[in-house]
Amino acid sequence: MDPVYGERLAEFSRERLDGRPVPDDLRVLLVAQWEGRDDFARLLGLEFFEPGELHPFLDTGYLSEEELADPEMQAVNAGAARMAAYVKLVAKGGKGWVGYWLHPDEPAGRPIELDTEFTLWPMSGSTLSEGAAAEQAHYQDEPDERVAYAQLAEELAALGLPLGAAEYDALDDNDYAVDPGKLMETLIEAERAKRGLG
Repeated sequence: MDPVYGERLAEFSRERLDGRPVPDDLRVLLVAQWEGRDDFARLLGLEFFEPGELHPFLDTGYLSEEELADPEMQAVNAGAARMAAYVKLVAKGGKGWVGYWLHPDEPAGRPIELDTEFTLWPMSGSTLSEGAAAEQAHYQDEPDERVAYAQLAEELAALGLPLGAAEYDALDDNDYAVDPGKLMETLIEAERAKRGLG
């Protein structure tokens, strides 16, 4: 563990990853942000959460008292809160926020994206940096995302963050073992049933 940032990384792990080890690429990205280097943020479009920032699934501060009192909204909020156990968001970026899909039936933590409408999206790749680079490849001046991804991979490697998949076509694009969107619907339906909302 990084001697200078060891405690800060441990705190981030406790708050964002339920104490799981911080993946190597995430550690590099976090330390860069904490050191005030914006090179990775510029390339990957990520801004990591500060301590105490609420997980979007747990943040109801934007809702009115009337909305909070609505049983349908309560069911959605309760289902979303249960999903927060499996969707470990670590940064703002992409369509809204990015992080890891850590369902116990999932063989390995995979990158995932949550948009501002609370729709979950799978991300390509087996690491957060691969997923973010694949996402950013669609927004480069280079129209071919394969070429754009390879250019991003080269720039990241030059900065000290080599991607496991340096080629776009080598990214892990397998389906998740457990579909996050379906699970979210199931959890919300269970919360609706608890409230007698058939």
